[in-house]
Amino acid sequence: MSDDLTGSAQSLPRHIAVVMDGNGRWANKRYLPRVAGHKAGVNATRRIVENCAKAEIEALTIFAFSSENWNRPVEEVSSLMALFITTISAEVKKLNKKNVCVSFIGDRSRFSDKLQDSINESERLTKDNTGLHLNIAANYGGRWDVVNACKKLLVQVENDEISVQDIDEGSFSASMSLGDCPPPDLFIRTGGEQRISNFLIWQLAYTELYFVDTLWPDFSDEDFDTALQWFAGRQRRFGKTGQQITTELVQEKN
Repeated sequence: MSDDLTGSAQSLPRHIAVVMDGNGRWANKRYLPRVAGHKAGVNATRRIVENCAKAEIEALTIFAFSSENWNRPVEEVSSLMALFITTISAEVKKLNKKNVCVSFIGDRSRFSDKLQDSINESERLTKDNTGLHLNIAANYGGRWDVVNACKKLLVQVENDEISVQDIDEGSFSASMSLGDCPPPDLFIRTGGEQRISNFLIWQLAYTELYFVDTLWPDFSDEDFDTALQWFAGRQRRFGKTGQQITTELVQEKN
């Protein structure tokens, strides 16, 4: 990551969300099995985690396995699950030493007991860390997240813990995954597709969406810098006019 971006807190996102797309196509271009692309993608994931930690970005959420990915060929899903277990075991101790707090979002009940144990242990080991908060979305879907939040709130209403009138955007957000994180400021999707694919559909309401053709295993430090520079050039208005935002910035400087 370039030095001119490091520490520039005002131009940096607090929270980055990433759809890591293109592993399979990366492997196909090299006449390799798709799992080779997923293994290569682990290295790119390691790079972006290190870059976010270096830049003191507050949170990084990565889409590791969607609820729709179960529809892929059985052999690929089996390879992904095995790679998932191996990667967690290999990386979590390193992440812990770097003060990274690891959390998983999604419905983990469909995973094997061994994978669930690995997930639970990684969260237990890193829960008190105060550096980068790494959220790993696994068997996650944005629609599932919304429905799950509704169920939580309904249970609270049924138990007379809250009333229907107490439900607002704040309580709904708190009931969803990432309720303890700021909303993503920057969304990155590699691989050339321009959609969010059922990822954080509530949380991305005001997120800046950045799409790049680079396949995920090739996503480099320079690509990450380019995404941050693009974000720094965005004017985030949240319903206001550009003139209002400019006036507020001038007032803050004075």
